[in-house]
Amino acid sequence: MELPVLSFNKQNYIQTASNIVSRKSVICGSQNIVLGGKTIIDDECVIRGDLRRIGGPNTVAVAIGRYCLLSKGSVIRPPYKTYKGVFSYYPMKIGDHVTIGESTIVEAASIGSFVHIGKNVVIGRFAIIKECCYIADDTIIPPNTVIPSFSIYEGTPGTFNSELPECTQEMYELATRDYYTKFVPQA
Repeated sequence: MELPVLSFNKQNYIQTASNIVSRKSVICGSQNIVLGGKTIIDDECVIRGDLRRIGGPNTVAVAIGRYCLLSKGSVIRPPYKTYKGVFSYYPMKIGDHVTIGESTIVEAASIGSFVHIGKNVVIGRFAIIKECCYIADDTIIPPNTVIPSFSIYEGTPGTFNSELPECTQEMYELATRDYYTKFVPQA
């Protein structure tokens, strides 16, 4: 099934050379957030770049790869912990061709490339999602969980359901490129 053209009101979005960001999103600490390009940040998304480890001036809190989609109401915030009495945030890395569904909260340490995260999902602190994974809608991934490549996880708490086919990388890459190409300003 081919995706229809998705038009957006140019006044409601900021279009950079390669990213499309909703004016209704909340981006805190933008100097600590890196977008790889061709990323769409939809309405009411929250990205917390201000929550970062205090250290060098070039500390990145959130790094997001290319062709990523952050759907409406998703929240991206770096994981945190207290170690030897010191409270600290740790950087979060999101790979390329990642889709994060509506109303999803992510506090993972890292998310690999070619990952689809459904709606109303909670990814616990320091979870690691390897490449080519699918997290079903309404799933809760507990903190410190490691999800292996080519896995489908679902449920509360999220558990392994089945494996994805070897063509997953190509499917997700085509889907995210198609979405970005068809997300165009209204005429």
